[in-house]
Amino acid sequence: MQITEHVYSTHIEEDPNTFGAMHPGGTQIYFVGDPTKEMVMIDSGENYRHWTQQIIKYHAELGSPVISTIFITHGHGDHIGGLDRLQEYFGCAVRCHPKLAPFLAHKLDSSPDEPTVQKLKSNEIIQISGETTLKAIFTPGHEEDHVVYHLKQDRVLFSGDTILGNSTGSVRNLNQYISSLRKMLTLKPEIICPGHGNTVSNATNRIQFYLHHRLQRESQILTAVKEGSVTVGQIVDTVYPRNLRKNLRAAAARNVETHLSKLVEENIIHKTDSTYSPI
Repeated sequence: MQITEHVYSTHIEEDPNTFGAMHPGGTQIYFVGDPTKEMVMIDSGENYRHWTQQIIKYHAELGSPVISTIFITHGHGDHIGGLDRLQEYFGCAVRCHPKLAPFLAHKLDSSPDEPTVQKLKSNEIIQISGETTLKAIFTPGHEEDHVVYHLKQDRVLFSGDTILGNSTGSVRNLNQYISSLRKMLTLKPEIICPGHGNTVSNATNRIQFYLHHRLQRESQILTAVKEGSVTVGQIVDTVYPRNLRKNLRAAAARNVETHLSKLVEENIIHKTDSTYSPI
């Protein structure tokens, strides 16, 4: 599927009754550049053979352009699975956040003499083909090694898991995450190409919604603590819908813990063992 002049995507369906429940709308793997000349790829999906085969088939449908680089948004398994197979197939470089580079170098048997894995620099601008460039922007929060990529020519932002197409995502460090969202707002993208879910056309509005959602959730959690919910489980029961699917409950608990950590850091609530109370 062509999204803009320089952006193409192959959409991979996921089973909503299993781990796919975490990714409403499935996963998208992006090819960026000129199919008649040279392109790059963003992320490699899960480590399933049929995913890799679909990506390779789509590359052939594009006309089998040269793939110079696979850019990685972050090191979660659903974004680097099959990377070894795809890197070997394309014979290309892999670029990622410096904190992820040692792990991927080991995974791909990269060495100083043959540096398959190359570290990105913060705000580095990489030329793809002609005047088409990607800017790598470090955006910790969902994960400490997270990077988003800005295609200025098409006003497209490849958001990885910082912004999703059909849902909100999980967060490891909330203060960093909010800072990253605000950084993304300054880019004023028109389109967000997320790692999972549908493409977002009202990009700025979606980023603002994410900011509002996080601040609103923080308010709900603080209210729950003040009203007597003292454990993570009790807070999940209070702030999330009663019909929350069982396979989403663990993710909800992790999000609550992230918010609680922020509130403890800011000396707004107090933690004792596994319980929380207002200060």
